[in-house]
Amino acid sequence: MDNRSDASHTLRDGVRTRREDGPLDAPRPGAAGWEAAGVSDPHPAATAGGQQPPAEVLDRVAGAAARDAGGIDPALLDDFLAAVWRAVAAGRRLPASRVRSYRRVGEEAAAGGVALRALLDLYLSAAWRLWRQLPVVQAAAQDPQAVVTAGEVLLRATDDAVASLTEGYQLARRQLVRREESARREFVDDLLAGTADVPGLLRRAQRFGLDLSGPHAVLVVRAAEPFAEGTTAVTTVERRLQGSAADADALVATKDGALVVVFAAPDREAVAEVSTRVREALGRPGDATWRAGVGRRGSGPGAVVSSYDEARRALDLGVRLRLQDPVADASDLLVFEVLLRDRGAARDLVESVLAPLREVRGGAEPYLATIETYFETGGNATETARRLHLSVRAVTYRLARVRRLTGLDAARAQDRFGLQAAVLAARALGWEGEATL
Repeated sequence: MDNRSDASHTLRDGVRTRREDGPLDAPRPGAAGWEAAGVSDPHPAATAGGQQPPAEVLDRVAGAAARDAGGIDPALLDDFLAAVWRAVAAGRRLPASRVRSYRRVGEEAAAGGVALRALLDLYLSAAWRLWRQLPVVQAAAQDPQAVVTAGEVLLRATDDAVASLTEGYQLARRQLVRREESARREFVDDLLAGTADVPGLLRRAQRFGLDLSGPHAVLVVRAAEPFAEGTTAVTTVERRLQGSAADADALVATKDGALVVVFAAPDREAVAEVSTRVREALGRPGDATWRAGVGRRGSGPGAVVSSYDEARRALDLGVRLRLQDPVADASDLLVFEVLLRDRGAARDLVESVLAPLREVRGGAEPYLATIETYFETGGNATETARRLHLSVRAVTYRLARVRRLTGLDAARAQDRFGLQAAVLAARALGWEGEATL
């Protein structure tokens, strides 16, 4: 009766491992089986190194198993086949030191980019292919019980080796992921800051799927809840951007609580495509608790820095201008860049034109909204009233009040530009038009 104790399990660093529970207490293969196979009984020498298996047999098994596993390197088997051969001959489990050595193999496979599925396929294929080559199996008719024992030894050895491989592989993958995340974070910071050397940045960019020699743009998103790496919102955006109109995969990262997307932008259509996919991932504009800005396209690391700065400014302007579209494109806001290039002059314009509106009860805001909407509708008082949920009489009253206080008539061509420029600058500057009462 086999009185082996079951392998107990522990959890370490999130990886399932098994503790060694000593040798396999089972009968050794019968001498008749070995003699019938033309091999002397290996047991007396088993503990001293045992019978050396035929090298040509092991090479043939290893090669066939490697092909089964998709053509990976058979050297990843290490000494597994020879160790199993000797374990079957001795009727004992693989030594604990031998089992632990396969953790190193798992680590090397992970570092080499070998898939865990392929690695395990290699070992399992090697085990069943080795089975038919074992002398005790070839002499099964002479000693059937020895075949049963040999099967238990081989299965137990394969189980131990696979568990050790998996442990080493998973721990190594976690370390690789941590290093990759650190390198990715450092690259994103250098790319957006523009402080790193350009040749080194170009080389590192290729590692993350970016060819900075072509035109790129940057999109920045801010939401009520700050974005963090690995959260659902970030991964959803990343999945939506896969296969977009851009020529290369987008780099999605977080910085200072904002979501940052660096993407290939060969034309305006690519920018529009990425903006649309971000909208789809984060929610409809009507339900938006987020806003985004998109910088202009450009080539090279320096252009990415410029686009990133433009995207942040466009995002801020979108908030101040209360744009209906949650994605503000810097290319559409160049007039505001011109207005704000000399902030002092822009502020003087606002104060000189709109300051009298502060004296109105309720402040300037209702009048600014009326002027904005009136210009947006092409000077249509009826449509302005509909959009603002007012009567036409209320709209015309407000416009007349603006004319009396500012001296500018929104209906006159010669006054329209100055009044509209003042309102736009007020929005861009975040000018407060509250009443002074």
